[in-house]
Amino acid sequence: MPEAKTRPTTADVDAYLASKAANDEQLADCKALSALLQRITQHPPTLWGPSIVGFDRYRYRLSGGKMGESCVTGFAIRGKELVVYLVAEGSEQTRLLAALGKHKMGKACLYVRRLADLDLQVLEQLVTASVAEVKRRHAADAGA
Repeated sequence: MPEAKTRPTTADVDAYLASKAANDEQLADCKALSALLQRITQHPPTLWGPSIVGFDRYRYRLSGGKMGESCVTGFAIRGKELVVYLVAEGSEQTRLLAALGKHKMGKACLYVRRLADLDLQVLEQLVTASVAEVKRRHAADAGA
C-alpha cells in the first residue's frame, strides 16, 4: 500500500500561506482562521501534505486493520476560496449551517470566499462540534 501524501510536515505554515494567498484579504482571513482553529483545538497549525493547514491529529483504522492519521480539523486555500475541513451532520449542525452566512458545503468541506461573509461565532460552534465528533468517532483508535 502506498504511503499517504497527506501527513504532517515541518514546512513553515506562515510562509506557505503568504505564498498561496490570492490577496491581502485572503491572507488576513487565513491568519484569523488559523487563530480560531488553534484556539478551539489547543494545537498549533501544521502543514499536512502540500496544502492543508491542520490542527491536532487522530488515528483511524483502514480496511485490513492498517492505521492512518489525519488532522482533526484544518483548512486549505483553493484559488479564491478557503476550504474548512469539518464534520457537519445532524440537525444542530444543519441549523448552524443555515445561520452561518454565505458558503457551500460538501461532504466534509465548507467552502467560503471570505470570513466577512460569515457569522464567526456560528463558525466557531460548527468547528467545536466537529472536533468533538471526530474525537468521539475515533477514540477507540487513539491508542492503537
